[in-house]
Amino acid sequence: MRFSPQDLKDMFGTMVLIREFERSMIELFAQRIRAGDFPGALHSSEGQEAIAVGVMSQLRPDDYVFSTYRGHGHAIAKGVPLERVTAEVHGRAGGVSRGFGGSMHLFWKPLSFMGGNGIVGGGIPLALGTAYAAVKRGTDRVTAVFFGDGAASQGSFHEALNMAALKRWPVIFVCENNLYAATTHVSGNCPLENIADRAAAYAIPGVVADGNDVLAVAEAAEAAVSRARTGHGPTLIEFKTYRHQAHCMVIPEHRPYLERTAWHQRDPIERFAARLLAEGVADQDQLAALRRQSAARLEQALQYMRESSWPQPSDLDEVLYAP
Repeated sequence: MRFSPQDLKDMFGTMVLIREFERSMIELFAQRIRAGDFPGALHSSEGQEAIAVGVMSQLRPDDYVFSTYRGHGHAIAKGVPLERVTAEVHGRAGGVSRGFGGSMHLFWKPLSFMGGNGIVGGGIPLALGTAYAAVKRGTDRVTAVFFGDGAASQGSFHEALNMAALKRWPVIFVCENNLYAATTHVSGNCPLENIADRAAAYAIPGVVADGNDVLAVAEAAEAAVSRARTGHGPTLIEFKTYRHQAHCMVIPEHRPYLERTAWHQRDPIERFAARLLAEGVADQDQLAALRRQSAARLEQALQYMRESSWPQPSDLDEVLYAP
């Protein structure tokens, strides 16, 4: 696996963009909730940026991706237009789902981004559909499906791995193990040290990698994508990571303070920045410029969102039914 210096700087910029997007969305949501004009919550992927960027670095634009309800980072890393993502999160007609889907239902067909899902693990069995379609059509497109540690204890997870293994379908099962399924620690729903160890039951590779190291993520994803694209079947990858924010905005933080502090010291963006500096890929001024560029892109997206109209009920039929 080789990345050019520009590739590495682009990856850093995307990670920063996702981070700033998440922080901005939380702030704007909080303002609107306090004003009483925007009910609901938002699931932030702050702290998990390396997984989205590392996996997407190994996928082609036509490869399929199934996301989760914590999927803003996946969409941005896949290349879904930032303006459209921002508008959708705020329920505006300029959004990817014309404002009807919201934060948990980001879809973008031009890049085969098959959307998020409010159901825990809901995308896992759906991923078998696109994988099967790719095989039937004789293409080498692969499918990557993201899910959390809690979803790995759903029955659909085991059913999907079993079928994908039997059929040798081109699926990469990506478990973002951030240690908590809402408020339940992973030890409360999985008796194994590693969720990836469950792959052995289906005779497929089970890989554990550092989800806070973007290059380690890319390396694990590269091997899984290559295996899938060449007809050798699925892989289960477990990325160990930690979300910086509470599960969502309506559930108070409950995780131990010392645990949160320790994981924050392993921040994926700051670790990557230190590596780029140490290896001479970028200097402090260049990293600062990349941060400013990300901030400028986000401000443009916010302006697009503010100027976008609200969806009209009369448009609902157009988004519910195919032609």
